[in-house]
Order: sequence, then C-alpha cells, then structure tokens
Amino acid sequence: MSIQVRRSITIIELTLALVPKLLKHSSITRMVHGLLAGSPCFHDMMHRILGEQSSNIAVAPIDGGAQLGSITPQPITRSSGSFPALPEKKVNSPPQAPLPSPHPKQHDQSNHGVLPQLTGDQDSGGSEKTWEYIVGAISCVAFLLILAVVVVFICRARSANTIGPWKTGLSGQLQKAFITSVPKLNRSELEAACEDFSNIICTADAHTSYKGTLSSKGEIAVFSTAITSLKDWSDRAEISFRKKIDILSRINHKNFINLIGYCEEDEPFTRMMVFEYAPNGTLSEHLHDQEFEHLDWNVRMRIVMGIAYCLQHMHNLNPPLSHPNITSDTIFLTDDYASKIGEVGFWAEFTDNSKLKDSDEHSELPPLAEPEANIYSFGLVLLEIISGKLPYSEEQGSLLKWATPHLNDKKMEELIDPTLESYKDNELSVVCEVIQECTEKEARKRPTMNEVVSKLREAIDVSPAAAGPRFSPLWWAELDI
Repeated sequence: MSIQVRRSITIIELTLALVPKLLKHSSITRMVHGLLAGSPCFHDMMHRILGEQSSNIAVAPIDGGAQLGSITPQPITRSSGSFPALPEKKVNSPPQAPLPSPHPKQHDQSNHGVLPQLTGDQDSGGSEKTWEYIVGAISCVAFLLILAVVVVFICRARSANTIGPWKTGLSGQLQKAFITSVPKLNRSELEAACEDFSNIICTADAHTSYKGTLSSKGEIAVFSTAITSLKDWSDRAEISFRKKIDILSRINHKNFINLIGYCEEDEPFTRMMVFEYAPNGTLSEHLHDQEFEHLDWNVRMRIVMGIAYCLQHMHNLNPPLSHPNITSDTIFLTDDYASKIGEVGFWAEFTDNSKLKDSDEHSELPPLAEPEANIYSFGLVLLEIISGKLPYSEEQGSLLKWATPHLNDKKMEELIDPTLESYKDNELSVVCEVIQECTEKEARKRPTMNEVVSKLREAIDVSPAAAGPRFSPLWWAELDI
C-alpha cells in the first residue's frame, strides 16, 4: 500500500471519528442523504469500485484445475419457474481445458484462450487502486457532511428572532431604524404577566407602567405609551420608538435597568417596552422619605460605586452613550440594595412627535447628553448621598451652593447626614474631592468617568462584581423569553 493511500486512510479515520456525533442531528443526516442521492460523482465512483473488485473476475478453481471457459448466455423465457416455456435444447459445452502443468512453460501454454491468473504485483496494484477509490468515496462523504453542518448552522443563525426593517408603507429613514438585538414579545404574554394590565405601578400623561411576574418568578416592569390608536401614532413617533430601543439595548450592564424586550401590535394598538424591575424603589425615596428603610454608610458607598461603574461603561461604549438626566429619582435599588440607573422618562417624546407632521424638522429624539453633563450630575448625586439633603429646598436653596463653603474649607464633617451613625473619614475625604472635581463650572476641567472610578477605588473597596446585584431579573426573563 502506497504512502499516499496510508495518509489518506489516517485522515479518513480522524474524519469518521466525528461522523457519529454529526449524524445525531437528524437535519444533518437528511441533508447528507439528499446530497449523496443527487451526486453523480458519488454514484460513478461506487460503480467503478464495484467493477474492479477481484470477486467479479473469473479465477481458477480451488482444486488447482483448469479455469472455467466462457459462459454461453441462455435465452430469456417467460415462465413461472416450475417448467420451461420452451423445450430445452442440449447445449454442447466447450471441451474442458487440460490440467495445468506444474512446469511454468507448460502452464503458460495451457492458459491460451482463458483469463490469466493474477500475479502478486497485479493483485497489489488492483487492491491499491481500489483503496484509492474507497478513500475518494469516503472523502466525498466527509466533505458533504462538513458542508451540511455549515449550511445547518447558517440557517439556524439566520432564523434567530430578529426584527427587520418594515418593507412597505414607511419612509427610507424609518427602514434604517430597525431593531436587531431585542426580542419582540406578544401582547398576550405581557397581559398574562401583568394580570390583564391591572397591576399598575404608576400612571403619567404620556405612559402607564405595570408590574409583571414571569413563570420563572422573575419580576418585570412594562411601560406602555398613552396613545391608544394607530392613527394617532405617526411615523416620526415610530422612528423615535425604535431608535430608543436600539440605544437602550446597547447598554446591558448590571447596574442599569436593562431592556428585556418590546411589543408592537396594531390591533389593539400597542407600543410597550419591558424592563427589569427594581423592587426597592428609588434612591431619592430612601434618602428623603422616612417610610423607606434607612441606608447606612456602607450601603451608600456601594450604591455610589454601582452608579460610577455603570456610567463608566456607558461612556466607554463605541459610540459613547450618556444618560439624559442622572438624579436620585432615576436611580433604583434592587432587593439587596444594589443601584441601577434607569431611563424611562422619554415617553413624552413619542407623544410630542406624534403631534408633529412628518415634514417637520427636529421631530426625532433630542440630542444625547454629553458625558461632561453626566459627570456634573454624578457629583450632585454624590453630595445628596452623603448629606441626605434634597438637591433644592426653600430653606437652603441649591444643595451645591450650600455645600461649596464646607468643601472649600475642608469641613467635610459638616456635610454628613446627621442620621448616619458612622462613616469612614478616608472614604468621605475622597468622595468630597470627587464632588469638587465633577462640579467644576468649566466642562473641560471635569474628570472622565475612568478617572472618577480610579480615584474612588483608592479609598472605597467595592469591586464591580460586589457593586452589582446578586441576581439579575434580566437573566430570569431570558429563561422565559
């Protein structure tokens, strides 16, 4: 057997080791069968293999006698098989060849008129050629298997649940505003999760929010536009709706109220977004409402780091994203008091866009906030967290204006919330420095979120993993969806 054939056999053995695993997939098996059935190359190759097998060649009798002579074909008759349809005629059989001589010369003469016996070299050459055909046939099967696997995986990838651009009835601008990374949910599923939309969290002029519970016991928040008719929902509103979904789907951070899915149906008219649910209310409520649980210093520092990590993540995206309005009212708390930045105040923009004509300019989403604006707002939230005071009150006016003299004079203890039983001096010192840097009047003098996080980590030992919630409602929702 030649070296080339041996190498081919080695390759085939490795390939065949994978065949049983691949054939477990019924779709791949059916595809391979179809490919083989329609492959003339494969059929031709198998015919050639069978035609050259030694079992199909006349050979000498086992007892070493003369080889068989030519076979005289018999006429085909129509018969049941029990009796011949025509009387049999005697056929004169050819005279039997003489017994072969033990001497080589006599043996060569006795072989006149019959097929020669195969020598050892001839048999080796034929076997090697047969192996080459077998190698080719199995290689063809292996190639078709690999091709089938690739085709199946491509088909499965393309069949993912994505939302493509609308094909009719909308402008080219709207066709570009399509969604590819967020699952589209059915209204009936959300209706069942929200108890027929009876579990209302709050109602506003532009939207209504509902609390829902999935079969996996994960909780969700469903926000719905206040518009109830398709004729009142313009193309501009649809562009804004889809662009907002696209923006929110890019964030995906443990300290953000992540978007789980959306729903759009025309009958009945439905435009909804589904978010994670944070059960412990807002940071503002815990800082200023005595009915909510009091937050100690360690919990507050964990909340601070969660906000910082999330903003850092958003600003480091390509292109960067900024939150339009960071306040203690847009920061929500999970069951274990991890912070989650939320963005749900955009529903009025859809209502406003529905009132504008499609030809009106500046009728889409307002421009995104700059990162420098986020950093300034973060500084104000830090001040609110350590002081426990409202951002503005008639008694003291602006919180930053009240705190500035204490910050400049390094009288940081004057800024501490009097309800706190204890705090850490080194952490308070670093937080106050960050507040001053973030609230610089000139935006270009403010630090980046990377610099803010780096400075806070000098004193506050809370890692990104520790700042996040123990469990994420998004994971539970993904199991259901």
